[in-house]
Amino acid sequence: MKGLFGSHIELTGKVLDLRLQRQNLVSSNLANVNTPGYKEKRLEFEEDLQKAMGLDAKGKMTRTSKMHIPTAFDSNKFEGDVISNFEPRVIHGENRVDMDKEMVAMAKNTLYYNALSQVIGKNFQGMSKIIQSGAR
Repeated sequence: MKGLFGSHIELTGKVLDLRLQRQNLVSSNLANVNTPGYKEKRLEFEEDLQKAMGLDAKGKMTRTSKMHIPTAFDSNKFEGDVISNFEPRVIHGENRVDMDKEMVAMAKNTLYYNALSQVIGKNFQGMSKIIQSGAR
């Protein structure tokens, strides 16, 4: 498949995997919203992804010279970090998991996941069109 698509397909697949892991953690947080002493978990990978790709915080390539070519990104060496020692504010009588915050995180993650799925789908639609036009 590497020869058929650009290297972005591997990166997109890796980010989809990380988004799925994040969705599973948010679901776990929501499932334990009434569990006493449960600490919410997060999966953070965006900053590490930008660093690995040589991007600055604004999403632009960081180079010391216009003549430099950006380094190649190896999606197989990139992993997200699960943050389990996150300390939210504690109020007596309230649970540690903020349901509203988790629902927002789930909605945002779902939007990103769906967008990435559409990007991969468009790649395969384009390949299908090429195959169909070649068969004529």
